Amino acid sequence: MSNTSTGNGKVVVNRAMSLDGFIAAPGHAMDWGAGRQLADFAAPDEFREIAAATGAMLVGRRTAEVGARMEAEKPGSVDYPFSGPVFVLTHRPPEPPGPEVTYLTGDIGEAVATARSAAGGKNLEILGADVAGQCLRRELVDEILVYVLPVLLGDGIRFSPPSLPRIDLEPVSSTRSGAVTILRFRVPK
Repeated sequence: MSNTSTGNGKVVVNRAMSLDGFIAAPGHAMDWGAGRQLADFAAPDEFREIAAATGAMLVGRRTAEVGARMEAEKPGSVDYPFSGPVFVLTHRPPEPPGPEVTYLTGDIGEAVATARSAAGGKNLEILGADVAGQCLRRELVDEILVYVLPVLLGDGIRFSPPSLPRIDLEPVSSTRSGAVTILRFRVPK
């Protein structure tokens, strides 16, 4: 599924991660201490550039619920300059479904194909530990983008599930933006 021959955008796992390898604190909390969010660590231009290259998002239900809870508790806390379609992969779509997202059930390959088609040739961003793990297992991911934050959480939701097999990645870039180190890797097929 190489995107270079098809001209389609890439499938990119996008993660913020503590230095000790956690993408969320216990209870799936995605604030990084003292109520700080990822945007409090990185330069705003980083998000605009990545959002501009993103045509759609495929998000796990738990990640979507945590984001909605964070936004309800502190409006503006999950602002991301992205306006494309958002797909939530779940076994239990809510009734009635939310108006701002499309809920998908079933096979991860079909979900990626649906969301990638909606991305209109731009990147499909994958959010959520379980969805990302499923995509990596099925070799559906082209790149991994990691924002390494200057914090040690000690516990929480790991970057990858323990059942994920070894994957040797190809480094693409390493940059610094504010207090964040941004790592980009290619996932060989």
